[in-house]
Amino acid sequence: MILDLHNHSIKSDDGRAKVENYCQWIRSKNLPLDGIVLTEHRQFDPTDYSPLTKKYGILILEGSEVETEYGHVLVYGITPQLKKAFDFSRIDLPLAIVLEACEKHGAVAAPAHPGRPKVGMFAHTEELGIPDGIKIVEIYNGGSRDSEDQIAIDNAKKLGYLGIAGSDAHIVSHIGRCGTEFNADIKNMDELVEALRAGEFKAINFKEKEAA
Repeated sequence: MILDLHNHSIKSDDGRAKVENYCQWIRSKNLPLDGIVLTEHRQFDPTDYSPLTKKYGILILEGSEVETEYGHVLVYGITPQLKKAFDFSRIDLPLAIVLEACEKHGAVAAPAHPGRPKVGMFAHTEELGIPDGIKIVEIYNGGSRDSEDQIAIDNAKKLGYLGIAGSDAHIVSHIGRCGTEFNADIKNMDELVEALRAGEFKAINFKEKEAA
């Protein structure tokens, strides 16, 4: 099962895609995606997308992308308790607090596009050190340069991190540039979190196919 784990809709301040348009694009282009995760910037305000899932046969889940001193971090498995643990709207969240809260409340946190300047984790590790508690990072990002992905890949290998992938789509035509393949049949966010915690997945880069 392949899920695109990092995307934005018009609910994000820089998103220009409606969720149904993502679904239409996936189907019209026969993209090999079974589902997508919406990770809106600095918020978690879930919407019932089950009618779209039923209409298009595409699983639609919701996480968030928060901002820390180490850059942007994807969060999966947000509960009401986790939402109270820190202010998702802040642009200066301490990464340690995000990681501790996610661990406490059964969520998964994974630094997004960590090889990217300014907003990626590895742009800050020389100054701030390697943070404790990271287990997964995004090694393929649909909006990153190949060199930025390579920084993520190399550092993940060196530090023993697992790698996920997401398109980081903000417009319709960017969906499906990257994906994460799971051994499990995932039907909801709880099962996604369980699969991420189990480490039974691999990151896939479709950007090379797109460029060909």
